Amino acid sequence: MGIASTVKAFTLWEFVKAHALTLKYFFKPKATINYPFERNPVSPRFRGEHALRRYPNGEERCIACKLCEAICPAQAITIEAEPRDDGSRRTTRYDIDMTKCIYCGLCQEACPVDAIVEGPNYEFATETREELIYDKAKLLDNGDRWERAIAANLAADAAYR
Repeated sequence: MGIASTVKAFTLWEFVKAHALTLKYFFKPKATINYPFERNPVSPRFRGEHALRRYPNGEERCIACKLCEAICPAQAITIEAEPRDDGSRRTTRYDIDMTKCIYCGLCQEACPVDAIVEGPNYEFATETREELIYDKAKLLDNGDRWERAIAANLAADAAYR
């Protein structure tokens, strides 16, 4: 053993270095947030709770093309449709089983009219699994509630689509 290593061992040099590092971070601003009251910013590409959107006149956007149902790798989407009096097709049933969903975003990418989107909401915990089976009414309600944020996210991401 050399003299330097003996001095380091005698003075507990590693212990001193560890305390210096602790003191360095002790006086820096904290990186934690007070979650329910403060929130981190969410990326425009964040994939959260699903929503069905409407046109500005109030009509639902979904044209019942069933591309989202076909592309879903988890087979979480179920759609039933029928023609209307004016000749257009609209959905009579649009269900998403959120317990199966893997939040891949393929349904959103496949939709030609941006009807189904994954919104910015990440707080949709439930007490039962049955509450995680979203029907058309729940999806349209989510779309109405989050439309402003969804439209802003789609506009921010439009250059990359």
